[in-house]
Amino acid sequence: MVDNYEDRDTNYKVSSQEKTTSGGWNAAVFIIFVEVAERFVFFGMSGNLITYLTNQLHLPIPTAAKNVNIWVGVSCLFSIFGAFIADSFLGRFKTILYSSIIYLLGTVMLTLSVSVIPVHNRKVMFFIALYILTVGEGGHKPCVQTFAADQFEEDSEEDKKAKSSFYNWWYLGIVFGSTSATLVVIYLEDNVGWAVGFGILAAAMSVSLAIFLLGIKSYRKQGPLGSPLTTLAQVLVAAARKWRVNEMRDGCSVFRGDERDGSNSTGQFKARTMARTNQLRYVYILWVYSYCFKVLAGLSALNLCVYVWVAKRFVYKKVEGDDDDDADILA
Repeated sequence: MVDNYEDRDTNYKVSSQEKTTSGGWNAAVFIIFVEVAERFVFFGMSGNLITYLTNQLHLPIPTAAKNVNIWVGVSCLFSIFGAFIADSFLGRFKTILYSSIIYLLGTVMLTLSVSVIPVHNRKVMFFIALYILTVGEGGHKPCVQTFAADQFEEDSEEDKKAKSSFYNWWYLGIVFGSTSATLVVIYLEDNVGWAVGFGILAAAMSVSLAIFLLGIKSYRKQGPLGSPLTTLAQVLVAAARKWRVNEMRDGCSVFRGDERDGSNSTGQFKARTMARTNQLRYVYILWVYSYCFKVLAGLSALNLCVYVWVAKRFVYKKVEGDDDDDADILA
């Protein structure tokens, strides 16, 4: 447990040092191209998918519509797993990189399935490629936008303005990618050939991957933060253990974490203190500590939840000394 928190401290310091030389518009502009290409590929594929299934694979319209709906639903479901993998194991940058490679593989297989693959094997190859795309989509969707936000510091007024401007261009890029795919790619698929249309999608994905790699030295990268399921379990266990805790007196017994959560801290990891309200009294018991916790070398996460755990993340702190006034906080 202690080693886990020390690792988080180390990751934070490394990330803080990177912020002086990375991030900002110089990094974010590359990420826009990745999102534009992803939207271009997705709408170029989904916008005309039912036509391909009915005209080329000769599926009945109800069956084709069902397959399209299942594919879209699986793509959305995979986003949950992509977010979990990014937070727990890989981090956003590696998740985007690997999902881009998988996305590119899917588009190449789609192109091959409508061109060089024999007709009697085409359906199997096409659906394999289609669901490979869902894996790439699952990695892209939850990570790209948040990775772009990581490039701007939350406590810098200049970066706040830059972020606002960035997301204006971001959504303009999304509209451009989806619209151009609907107007150009679908027209080519219907009037020139499916191999040409899918080939353009594969080319767009390969170009976006190359552009993403061009900015690799300028990105502000954040490592995996840990499993959100662990966070949830710790909060629930702390709540169960402290359900008899009395109301806190003047907030004197709230464990507020380390100095990075204070008003003078800088960087993306700055937490925001939740205001006390009558509606959230049941949450405050998770933040109470008492004398019995202070005598430990490190505070147990299953006994104590810092206020930012409940809201967003974990922090680690050793509490020095003791205060007899805290001994009667727990029932």
